[in-house]
Amino acid sequence: MALTEQSTGKDIQTKRWKLHYNEAGEGYPVIMLHGTGPGATGWSNFSRNVEGLSGKYRMIALDSPGWGGSDIVDGTFENRFMINAEAVKLLMDELGLEKAALVGNSMGGAATLQFCASYPERLSHMITMGAGFSPSPNIFVPGGLTEGIRIIVETYKNPTPENFRRLVSIMVYDSAFVTDELCKMRSDNALKSQANLDNWLKSFGPKFAPGMPTHELQARLAAYKGPSLFVHGRDDRVVPMEGSMRLVSLVENSALHIFNKCGHWAQIEHAEAFNALIDGFLQANGVTPSGGAGSVGAPVTGSKEKAWGG
Repeated sequence: MALTEQSTGKDIQTKRWKLHYNEAGEGYPVIMLHGTGPGATGWSNFSRNVEGLSGKYRMIALDSPGWGGSDIVDGTFENRFMINAEAVKLLMDELGLEKAALVGNSMGGAATLQFCASYPERLSHMITMGAGFSPSPNIFVPGGLTEGIRIIVETYKNPTPENFRRLVSIMVYDSAFVTDELCKMRSDNALKSQANLDNWLKSFGPKFAPGMPTHELQARLAAYKGPSLFVHGRDDRVVPMEGSMRLVSLVENSALHIFNKCGHWAQIEHAEAFNALIDGFLQANGVTPSGGAGSVGAPVTGSKEKAWGG
């Protein structure tokens, strides 16, 4: 039976926020963190990966505070990356998890880096995909907002199916993922909480609450000795590939994987290959998968239209 949001969805009260997450499988915990797009959730970003990997690992896809079914937050008072990292730590506390592997896409990748800097003793494997990291001025890409970020902002202001078509188109390399069903689904999901849309816009740009100073974040990442994997799409129009190239040069025990013909959503556009990459990385770095019927690399149930990322 195929997994669904309803069959895997759970709510938990932590010391600060009520958090919504999706969980499936048994074994070593792998926590997946979604991106910043309007209407994004853990399930929307990672449903195919949760389903594809749950035969081997305890897969957990979290809705960050201010998204999906988790509590509303105002990012003008606290830095969102630090909020998101703390939410992971509090979730782990409630679930009794001493350590976990983190997989973060885009904003979730930035939260993974922040988690590494803030709670390194709770992180066993660091995996980011399309994470922004710019400790110094770019030399290969233009300054200012990328094309993808500009469209994200416009879609937050006016989350119509038409704007979501532009948003999804900029996120992927393969236009087959851009469907009417997908665009309407994302629009409907975003409009469930006008407060989340408003709060994101309030905290964007100059009003974004300051986080850990860049030099301190960079130093803490450089000090991390755990296994790390940085993933990027060669055709990413939201976050330049240069950020992941910088990360692999900074973090000692790390590797970089670039997907060709891939935009900002490698976990969706190349789901089977992405699942196999994560599985291989975990096993090569000390994780023994649990038993079960699932197998990484096997066909994932559902069509492209079911994958509607974040």
